[in-house]
Amino acid sequence: MTSARSRLADRRRTRLMVLRVLVLALLATLVGRLWYLQVRTGQTFRDAAAANDVRTVVTPAVRGDILDDLGRPLVDNRSALSLSVDRGTLLAGRDHGAATLARLAAMLGTTPQAISDELRTCAPKVPKPCWNGSPLQPIPIARNVSVQQALSVAEQHELFPGVIAGPDTIRRFPAPYSLNAAHILGYLSPATEKELSSAAAKGEVMQRSDLVGRAGLEETYDSYLRGKPGVTQVAVDIVGHAQSTVADTPPVNGDHLVTSIDARIQAVAERELGNAVARARSQTSPTNGKPYAADSAAVVVLDARTGRVVAMASTPTYDPNVWTGGISQGDYAALTDQAAGTPLLSRAYQGQFAPGSTFKAVTTSAMLENGFGTGTYDCSPSFSYGGQSFTNFEGEAFGPISLKRAIEVSCDTVFYRVAFEMWQRDGGIKPVPHPAEPIATMAHAYGLGAKTGIDLPGEAPGDIQDRAEKQSTWNKMHGIWCKRAKDGYPEVAGSDPARAAYLQSIAKENCIDGNLYKPGDAVISAIGQGGDLVTPLQLARVYAAIANGGTLMQPQIGRAVVTPDGKLVKDLPPIVSRRLPVSGSTLAFLADALHGTATEGTAAPAFAGWPQNIIPTYAKTGTAEVYGKQTTSCFVAYAGTGTGPRYVVAMMVSQGGTGVGTSGPSVAKILQALFGVDMGKPDPNGTLPTALPAIRPDGLLPALPPAITLPTPPPPPAPAGSAGSGTQTASGSAPKPTT
Repeated sequence: MTSARSRLADRRRTRLMVLRVLVLALLATLVGRLWYLQVRTGQTFRDAAAANDVRTVVTPAVRGDILDDLGRPLVDNRSALSLSVDRGTLLAGRDHGAATLARLAAMLGTTPQAISDELRTCAPKVPKPCWNGSPLQPIPIARNVSVQQALSVAEQHELFPGVIAGPDTIRRFPAPYSLNAAHILGYLSPATEKELSSAAAKGEVMQRSDLVGRAGLEETYDSYLRGKPGVTQVAVDIVGHAQSTVADTPPVNGDHLVTSIDARIQAVAERELGNAVARARSQTSPTNGKPYAADSAAVVVLDARTGRVVAMASTPTYDPNVWTGGISQGDYAALTDQAAGTPLLSRAYQGQFAPGSTFKAVTTSAMLENGFGTGTYDCSPSFSYGGQSFTNFEGEAFGPISLKRAIEVSCDTVFYRVAFEMWQRDGGIKPVPHPAEPIATMAHAYGLGAKTGIDLPGEAPGDIQDRAEKQSTWNKMHGIWCKRAKDGYPEVAGSDPARAAYLQSIAKENCIDGNLYKPGDAVISAIGQGGDLVTPLQLARVYAAIANGGTLMQPQIGRAVVTPDGKLVKDLPPIVSRRLPVSGSTLAFLADALHGTATEGTAAPAFAGWPQNIIPTYAKTGTAEVYGKQTTSCFVAYAGTGTGPRYVVAMMVSQGGTGVGTSGPSVAKILQALFGVDMGKPDPNGTLPTALPAIRPDGLLPALPPAITLPTPPPPPAPAGSAGSGTQTASGSAPKPTT
């Protein structure tokens, strides 16, 4: 009995001991946790608690202007009315704002749910649209509303609690001289998730509603134009109501971008590009008897000494105001519609064209730097090799002529023979190790086949065909060509069986030996056809280098970044890419030949009546054949004296006919405006400013005479003799299809 009681007592003592140990362990754990929270990490939690009492309100900055060379605004801001919603006030209502949202939706022509979606706070699982700013900040729901809509909200506040009508700024395109310049300027759209994440990683303030530059100068110089938003730190109570302002940093407005674009010349260039297109469509193609389609075109004006872009236009184009306030799905589809010519694409620096005979300046440079002289060459009606015949334009023949005269009359057969001889020197079909390929090498030296580096996004590089390029293309396309050689082009055969048969024959040839650089490739490339493609900007840059004495400049539109009160932030000086590998004698010969082309050669009709004794002109025509399409019109010219020719104008019109017949008159008109000839005051140094515009300290732009709307005269008739513009044909070896 005693033993049983003893065992029971022992068990009780053991249980009590375990309980004591457990209680002590729990107390020790609690004390340790309290020490960790209050001592070790106390400051962290105190900081977090303080942060919960402060909210950040962001005030967007006013975006900077884009100005022309005289300070005329190409893009600025205008005052507008907008509607914003204070979520706290809206949701405090008895129905949590349902009636207010319904009235707002009816006024704005939308749905209550659409507005509600814009007001919800962004979170990982919350779909767009949503608001990623502070809940204390009024949330914009409608920009650029009508005065009546704003007054309805302001005067009937009891019907719209929490809704605020106030001033706002939106992007504006003043369009001096009624210019367009859409492809140069670009547009704005809300920040993307990637941009928001990037800004957060850099410690920058950016919200989903912030507008960011897209395309054109708006994108390239966005960091300067956007400015810095203001940040206000607001202390709030436990339910989130604002109590006081802790800190306030005002917004810093964006800087202005001064460009080299001259509004008057830009408007003239756009007008004359339109005239060239109309001129082409008024003419009939001799090959198919149909009017020229002139489906796209571009013109570029460069300052040859600095590489600055004075004007640049492309067609088809679009109204830049279509982006203001957000673009609709329908409008965006129209801008990217291939059937409409893809108006969003700038042909000036993104379009790639066969340069035709304007390429002969490159070929001539290669000739003179590789042992060929300026003496006598045979300008026969055709050049034949291996069963292929490469003809001169309409079988023209001038007999034995000098190289200068060959350029002036654009004799193709002279350049065919030289290119064939160069091809043979390199070993022909079985090339020597490291072939010289003088023409392609010189083209690359002139910057062709690579981006120019212009300060605009999305530039196309063009293409120069040589042995390496042919092999690379064959490696990528061999399987496709062989499949096409077998299956043909059924999608084309229904509408154009002849073209389908031709394409299949080309595919069969390429399947077998499409990697070989054949004599036909070399011959046709010498006159700017086959696989050679350039942008109008690249073409203008080539001739600018010839005009300025051999310096290849990097094209640039931005001249300087200045503060709103006129202080210089960043100078954007001219950029030298490199010197051309050509001698002074070669450049002098080219200048002499191009001047002869403008005065007594294929370009002469465009400069009839021009004051050559005051302002000499230099030019080259080109009419490039593209399989399956009408000929591409090419014309490039420069003029000026003093320390050297000043301005270069290059124009290309797809399916536009001859160089001098379509583009020549318009290029001459642009040069007239550049040198004051159109005003009866010819100035060999040009009429454009060389200094930056002076912006007043109070932010006002320079006092300028009001811009007038330029008249749009009817397109002049094609000049007589336009046939002699250097059209290239090749019977027995059709040029490679290009776009």
